[in-house]
Amino acid sequence: MTGRPQLGGYLLVTLCYWAFTLSDGALRMLVLLHLHERGQTAWALALILVPYELAGVFTNLLGGYLGARFGLRLTLISGLAMQAVACAMLAVEASALTVGYVAATQVLSGVAKDLAKTSAKTYVKALGPSDDRRGLFRWVAWLTGSKNTMKGLGFFVGGALLASCGFAQTNLGLSGLLAGFAALALACLPRVPGRAGAAPLDVLRQDARLWWLSTARLLLFGARDAWFAVAVPLYLIASGWTSVGVGAFLAAWILVYGCVQALAPRLTRAESAAQGARATAWWTAALLLPLLAGAALSEQVDASPAVAIGELCLFGALFAVTSSLHSWLVLTMHDDARAPERVGFYYAGNALGRLCGTLLSGALFHTAADADQGLVRCLCGSIGAVCLAALCTTALARRLA
Repeated sequence: MTGRPQLGGYLLVTLCYWAFTLSDGALRMLVLLHLHERGQTAWALALILVPYELAGVFTNLLGGYLGARFGLRLTLISGLAMQAVACAMLAVEASALTVGYVAATQVLSGVAKDLAKTSAKTYVKALGPSDDRRGLFRWVAWLTGSKNTMKGLGFFVGGALLASCGFAQTNLGLSGLLAGFAALALACLPRVPGRAGAAPLDVLRQDARLWWLSTARLLLFGARDAWFAVAVPLYLIASGWTSVGVGAFLAAWILVYGCVQALAPRLTRAESAAQGARATAWWTAALLLPLLAGAALSEQVDASPAVAIGELCLFGALFAVTSSLHSWLVLTMHDDARAPERVGFYYAGNALGRLCGTLLSGALFHTAADADQGLVRCLCGSIGAVCLAALCTTALARRLA
C-alpha cells in the first residue's frame, strides 16, 4: 500500500459495515425486549447474550488469521452472510424461540459481528493514508463513529419494529437487507491480498505494547457493559418506560456517542502514538467522574431515572473519545504488514470485556433487591474496571514515551 488513500474502497467498506451494525443493534434490542416481554429474567437474558460475546473472543483471533492469510474481502463478506442467516433463523414461530435456540442464533451472530469488525477496521489501515498518522486517525474515527451511529439507529429500529411489525417479520427484513449487501460486497469490494506465510499462532505473538492496549480495551468495555448491557434497559422498564421508549433512548445515546467518536481527532489533537497513549490514559481516568456521581446519586431514596440518564450521557461522551483513541492506536503503533493479526487480537480483548461485563451486569442486577439497587451495584463494578483500565493505559504511555 502506498501513501495514497483509496477513498472509494473505504466508502464501500463503510457502507457495508453500516448495514451490518444497523442489523446488529436492531437484533440486540429485538432479542432483549422480546424475551423480557415473555417473562425471562435479567440473568436469563445475560446468559442468552453470553454465547454472542464468547464467540467473539475466538472469532476475532480466527478472523485476524483469516484476514492475514486469505485477505480481508473474504472475512467481511462472510460476516454479512452469517448475520443474514442468524436473523432468518429467528423468524420462526414463537414456540420455537427457546432460550437454547435463541442462544444458538447469538453464537452465529457473534461470529458474524467479529468477522465483519476485524476486516472493516483493518481495511482502514490497508486503504487509508498510511503516511499520515493524523489522517489515519480521522479515517478510523469516522468509520468507528458512523458505525456506532448506525448501531444506535438499529436500536431504535429494533424497538419500533418490534412494536409495529412483530419479531418474525422484522428479522426477515433484516435478513434480506444483509443478503443484499453481501452480494454488493462480493461484486465490488476491493481486494487486499493475504500473506502466504501467515500462521494461526501469529495472532497470539504480540509485543507488550499491544498486550497493555488490549487489556485496557478488555477492562474498558467490561466497565461499560457492566451496566449498559442488561441493567440500564431493565432499570428503565422497571421505571415505567415502554419498549419503544427504551429503544429510542438507547438509540439516541449511541447516535450521539458515534458523533462524538467521529470528532475525537479534533478533541484530542493527538499527532503520534505516544501522544495518543497519554491522552487515552487521561480520558480513561475521566470516566470515573460520571460513574462515581451516578452511584452516589442513585442511592438516594428519591432518585429518578433522570439521574441514570444524565450519568449515562456524560459517560457516553467520555467513553466515545477514549474508544476512538484506542481504535487508532492499534493501527498506528506499528508500521509493518501484520495489521490483521493485531486487530484480531485486540478485538478479542474487546469481546472478552463485553462478555465479562454482560455477565456482571446480569448477575449484579438479578441478585439486587430492586432495580435501583441493581443499577448501583453495576455502577460500582464499572468503577473498579475503569480504575484498572487507567493503570493499563498509563503503562502503555510509558512504553511509548
